[in-house]
Order: sequence, then structure tokens, then C-alpha cells
Amino acid sequence: MDRKPIIIAGAGIGGLALALTLHKLNIPFVVLESVSELKPLGVGINLQPNAVRELYEMGVGEEQLDKIGVKTQEWVLVGRNGREIYAETRGLKAGYNWPQYSVHRGQLQMLLHDTLIEQGGAGSLILGYKVASYANAPEGVRVVAQARDGSTREFEGALLVGADGLHSNVRAQMYPDQPPPHWSGAIMWRGVTRAKPLRTDASFVGLGHHDHRLVLYPISQPDAEGYSMMNWIAEITVDTAEGLPSGDWNRQVKLEDFAHHFADWSFDWLDVPAMLAQAGDIYEYPMIDRDPIPTWVKGRVVLMGDAAHVMYPVGSNGASQAIVDARELGAAFIEHGVGTEAINAYDNKLCEPISALVLRNRGSGPFGLLREVEDRCGGEFTDIRDVMSQQEMDEFMHNYKAAAGFAIEALNNAPSIIPEQACA
Repeated sequence: MDRKPIIIAGAGIGGLALALTLHKLNIPFVVLESVSELKPLGVGINLQPNAVRELYEMGVGEEQLDKIGVKTQEWVLVGRNGREIYAETRGLKAGYNWPQYSVHRGQLQMLLHDTLIEQGGAGSLILGYKVASYANAPEGVRVVAQARDGSTREFEGALLVGADGLHSNVRAQMYPDQPPPHWSGAIMWRGVTRAKPLRTDASFVGLGHHDHRLVLYPISQPDAEGYSMMNWIAEITVDTAEGLPSGDWNRQVKLEDFAHHFADWSFDWLDVPAMLAQAGDIYEYPMIDRDPIPTWVKGRVVLMGDAAHVMYPVGSNGASQAIVDARELGAAFIEHGVGTEAINAYDNKLCEPISALVLRNRGSGPFGLLREVEDRCGGEFTDIRDVMSQQEMDEFMHNYKAAAGFAIEALNNAPSIIPEQACA
């Protein structure tokens, strides 16, 4: 007798990671994606070693990831005065068993898509339909999907997984009275510039202070002239009285709309105005998240990724956590079968700690060190150790990594989320 498929709402990074996981576990699924054609949209993101481990075990290997990004070697914070506050090695350099990667978000999505097609899951990806509503039933879930022209299709599945992002229709039906996205006043401008990479040639650099900063890192290997595509994020915090700006990642803006905020940010090692001026397309986005919810499950419906726990992009763990979510769901299906027991086990394991991570990132995440320096000395220092001890900074970062699931000792010693023998 044919088994009902798991219906996945959304073919973003989390939804595709779940599809790949289910394919390897020989669990039937169908992915519904609202766009009629997937395109490599977005800019740079970071994948922490815990997520890279899962990608490797899904069949997305080092050679493939090297083509769309670089192995991050260093994570650095620099004060507005241009002096170093904190630096640490990352990924393999730090002793992890797996690298950290800086990649182009859209290219990662397309890599997951192409891997799914190659592994035989092409027929289970339906483009041009978004999940509009669902209805729980004793033995499954009924889903209504809608096309752009208003026409609808109905699907029946064993479960529905809402992987449909920040503006999730699945979450909205689960929590019809949820408040709008939370915005604390931070606005980001994002772009990519061809430039010489800094320090190790694979360094993630945060510059400035907690409410006025720049983040930059390479997302491509250096070319013959030593240039990489440098992803950058320029950010300021403004008064929230005028309300939340548009939440569209694809809102393109002009350089003159924001460049004046960084006009005097010139150092002997980095000319910020020149770097911004050489960028291609630039996008504006308010830094938003959603208040945590008490459970990600309702009946036979479960949330994952940004639909469950969209968080401020300050800890480089939004996409990483979506990948881990997919694997944890897969592990729950192995242990409990495809049903409510499995999704409740997943919810019980992840909802509370990841909700806490959402709130930790709302408090600046690892960039909280910049806030602490600002509070202690107004950002003015000659030697940071006159302001904070190395032990204080190391403990701060260790605690963040532990909360985000990539503390080195725990990760290196942890068994695989999905044992190899469980895969079909």
C-alpha cells in the first residue's frame, strides 16, 4: 500500500535539506514552492561546522562547497577606532572536524536543489504553488496549495512541514493572532564587492560598535589577481517610532541612500567608502525576527527553519540551524516513525533551546562583545586588555557557541544525528 508523503512547504535551504534527508531515508515527500523558477538570490551567509557536517552526510561534499564559497579561517571584531578587539580561528583551523564556510546563499540553495534532482527526487518538487491552508485529519493532513493565478490544488500527506520562511502561511494558520515581526531599529544594507580579502584571505571581520557596524567576508576563492567577491553588511540602528520598513530581501536601493553613514570609515587597511562604491546591486533589509512560540507543532503540522525560529543574522546560524532542523526531523522519523510522535519529539528537543537562541541573537549574539566594549570605554581604547580580559572574551564566545550548537568539544565528540546505516 502506498504511503502518504510528507508535504514540505518551501524549497529554501531548510526545505531542500529535509527533502534530501527524506530521500536518503526512503520516506516519500513532496515539496511545494511558491516561485515558478528557483534562482540564486541573496548574498553571503555562513555555515557553521555543525551544519557542514550534516551537508557532508547528505551527500553535499567539500568539492561542491568549495565552488560556491570559502572555508572560513578566522572570526574577528575590530573597534570603530580600527583596533582589534577579539580574534579567533574558525573551522578546521580551530580544530573542528569540519570546516566553517562562507557561501552565497542562492548558490547554496541551487546546490541543494541540483543534488536533490541528481539523487532522484525531481518528481517530488512542485514549483509555482504555495501552501495556502491546511486541515488536520486523524490519519493525515489535507493541504490546499495556490498558484499565482489563484488556481488551487489539494494534496494529502502524512504530515505537513512548514519550511516557508519568515512570512510562513503555515505558521500564520497555526498562530493566527501572532504579532508582526519584531524590529529593534537596526537596518542593514547588503552587497558584494570585488576586493582584496583581509587578514587570512578567509577572515570574517566585524567592524564598529553594536548599533553602527560593518561586517565583511569573502564568498569566493581569490582570483589570479588576488581578488575575491567580498560580501558586506552595513548596519545602523534608528528610532523605531516610524514603524517597520519593508521586509523584502530583494528591495534594491542606491548607494547614496546610506553611504553617508560610513563616509569617514577609512583605515590604512580598509577604505569602506571605496568598497561600498564598487559594489554591484545593493539591498536594504530591516533586521527582524519573531517572538518565540511555545510549540512548533499542531496536530500533524510542524515548523522548521525560519518559519519556526527566524532570528537576527548576527550569529551566522540561521541557515545552519535550518539544516540541523532537517536532520533532527529525519532522526525523529527513524526513531518514532512518520507521525505525530516524531514531530513532538523533535519539538521537545529543539523548540525551547532554539527559542532561547532567538532571544540571545536579539541581544546582539556574538557581537555583544562590541556592546560591552562600548559600555565600558565608549569604544575608545589602545589595548583592549585594559578594557576586557582575554578570559572574559573567550568565555563569552564559548557560551554563545554552546547555545548555538557548535561548541568544538561537544560537536567533535557527538555521534551523527542520522546514523549512516539508517539511510536507504
